Amino acid sequence: MRLVILGPNGSGKGTQAKLLKDELAIAHISTGELLRAAVAAGTPLGREAEQMVESGGLVPDDLVLKMLDERLAEADASRGFILDGYPRTLAQARALDTLLTRTGRMLDRVVELEVSDTVILERCAARFAIEHRRDDDPEVVRSRLALYRTNIAPIVEYYRPRGLVATIEGTGEVDDILARILATVPK
Repeated sequence: MRLVILGPNGSGKGTQAKLLKDELAIAHISTGELLRAAVAAGTPLGREAEQMVESGGLVPDDLVLKMLDERLAEADASRGFILDGYPRTLAQARALDTLLTRTGRMLDRVVELEVSDTVILERCAARFAIEHRRDDDPEVVRSRLALYRTNIAPIVEYYRPRGLVATIEGTGEVDDILARILATVPK
């Protein structure tokens, strides 16, 4: 099973990805965690990414794709995977397709978590009060929501003609959301 989970910061995609990992016995791959781990481990790709981040730049797509390619080659991803936080742009979606085609894999489902901006702002404010994560600051969240909507709509429309997209209501009890996702996953 090969899945992508899409949703803005605070939509619950990380929570659902972890639950899906356990439920489906597949690898949970977060590109943000991949980058942080590569930097911490001092790998060649990690050192290159660290230089980009320290200079204030974004890590280029080709570098993220190389890290993802390495991660998908690991044994635990052979049964399948769920990508959390990737792709974030149409160019990344196309690059992912190219990578998967080269390795003889195809996506089985693209899960889009649909959550109102009001709920997202409430969730992030609550998390910000506890964890003080800068990306949960209300102003940052509002800005990221606008950017998310601009970038994700083309990705969803890219995958929709292939019948890959399942738009899931991302509010309610965590287990109910998981059940809604699992109901859309090919058996």
